[in-house]
Amino acid sequence: MADVERSANEINFYPIVQATNAVFPDLYLRQTFLFFIEQGAKRVLDTAGNEWLAEEGDMLIFPPDSFVTMENRPVMEKNYRATGISYSAEAVASIFPLSNALQSVMDVQIIRSEEYESSTLVPLLKNSISNEQLPESIRHHRLLEPLIWLKQLGIQLPQKTQVSLLSRVREVIDSDLSQSWQAAEVASRLAMSESTFRRRMVKEGQSFSKVLLNSRLECGLNLLQTTSRSISEIAYESGFKTPSHFSDVFKKRFGIPPKNIRSAEDD
Repeated sequence: MADVERSANEINFYPIVQATNAVFPDLYLRQTFLFFIEQGAKRVLDTAGNEWLAEEGDMLIFPPDSFVTMENRPVMEKNYRATGISYSAEAVASIFPLSNALQSVMDVQIIRSEEYESSTLVPLLKNSISNEQLPESIRHHRLLEPLIWLKQLGIQLPQKTQVSLLSRVREVIDSDLSQSWQAAEVASRLAMSESTFRRRMVKEGQSFSKVLLNSRLECGLNLLQTTSRSISEIAYESGFKTPSHFSDVFKKRFGIPPKNIRSAEDD
């Protein structure tokens, strides 16, 4: 598996592979996210109980600040495979001007394979990432192409006019997960007192310790699905002091050990 690729203006490309059927509850997506299902299926539930099932060739669109439960379903004797792309608010606004955004619609959307050129778009995206001779400006424009397709189809991408506190906190923590973050330090980064910071977190139904742990676990899950790094390397990169601690809390939250993301056999 290749490492996650990043381009200008915060467009991130994720080649996702998973060996075992698994359900991942309460995942947080800070930015607009597109998933192109290449093999297997993805079932999604939102906090309101709405459900979507995307199959091979389908595209799923997640708005920023999404909390969702995802189930990735491999097909028999084959891995689940998907391509994911996340877009910053600036990247989305370059195609969908904020003044035209539908602020009231913030649901997950599904685009069926027959509605867009799935057979050509995903290979183009992969080629854009793998072609080292391609100028960065051209790569950036090609990674914007899915948004252009959506605009051509008359699909609107909702955008938030205000950034949530959780989004700001996650951005700080995610900038360096190996750091031993403390609430006071994150509050300072956000120009708040610690007491104000904790009070606002509680008001949003969050706690700093839980957000920090979830940030580390979701980073670990992402690296398991998108890179070939060892579990030990992933544990340390995600900010855990030991691989065994990472494995324990990962299994407690997601119901399976980290190794089963890559192998269907449970030794």
